[in-house]
Order: sequence, then structure tokens, then C-alpha cells
Amino acid sequence: MHVIFRTLLVLLRARRRPTMTPWESSVVTLRALPTDVDIACHINNGQYFSLFDLGRFDLMARSGLWAQMRKRGWSPVVQSEQITFRRSVTFMTRFQIHTRMIGFDEKCFYFEQRAVVDGEIYVRAHIAGRLLSSAGPVPNAEILGAIRDLGHEVPEDLTVSDELQAWRRDSALPSARKPAPNTW
Repeated sequence: MHVIFRTLLVLLRARRRPTMTPWESSVVTLRALPTDVDIACHINNGQYFSLFDLGRFDLMARSGLWAQMRKRGWSPVVQSEQITFRRSVTFMTRFQIHTRMIGFDEKCFYFEQRAVVDGEIYVRAHIAGRLLSSAGPVPNAEILGAIRDLGHEVPEDLTVSDELQAWRRDSALPSARKPAPNTW
């Protein structure tokens, strides 16, 4: 909820920005605000995931996927995410969020996202996501069909690296339909 106004602003601005395909890189420029930083005056590690949401919304809105998803009653959810830090983005620093969709595995689609300051990567994340409908998870074939319906070509090879597939698979919790007891 703490980035809801930024999310709405990104969605509104996306209407005025050039359209793009889902395979291009979206760039959103931000500033590290007081609500983003912690006591050390740099963006809090958990805040990056909320800020990276903004990049994914920009990409989805500008490619037409956001409208297509809403029309079909689909909701995006994050299945798994990982992040690596190189440098800290400090209070009031201007930075960019670079976002691109990098591919699919049997269950998820993947984004790579970066926080960039003056052309340097400070933070990188990989996000595995899914789309949900009232009937459950939306198959990747339907997602790719929706992308084609928008007039976007789909690259032939959308397979993500074995390393990313193993990360998602190895870090996954049991399905929500299976027990996941907390036993330490």
C-alpha cells in the first residue's frame, strides 16, 4: 500500500509514453524518497521489491498486457523472487528501474529487474510470476496467445536459464492445496 500513489502515477504516465513490446526493456526513473529508506539512509532491502513492481506495471501497461489482463480477469502474482545487492541507493538519489521479461518455464514467466544509478547496476533481481484467473493459474500458452492477440511477435526461444529454473524449483514452497507444516 505504501507505493500505491506511485503505482497509479506510473500507470497514468504509461498512457503518454511510447508503446513497447513485452520483450523490450522498460525504464522508470525515480528518486529515493524518505518512505523508501531505512535508518542507514539507503533504500531498505525489502523496499526494492515494491519499487520493482513499478517497473513491471510500466512494462505491462505500455505493452498493452495490463489492459488485456484486466479484460480477461487475470491478476499477476509473484511466485518467487531473488535479489542481489552491489551498492546502496541512498536518500534522494535519482535512479532508474530497468525491467525486461526474459522468458518462461513450465509454470512461470520471468523478469529481470535492475536498479541503475548513472549507468551502473546497483541492484539486480529476478522475479518469477504467474497470472491467476477465477479458475486458477493461467497456462503460459494462454498468456502467449494474449501477447499475440496484441500484435506482438513472440520470440522462438523463451526458455530461461537452467540456473533460474533450478532456483525457482528449489526455493518453491508446496502448492497451496498441499500441507506446509511449520516444523523446525
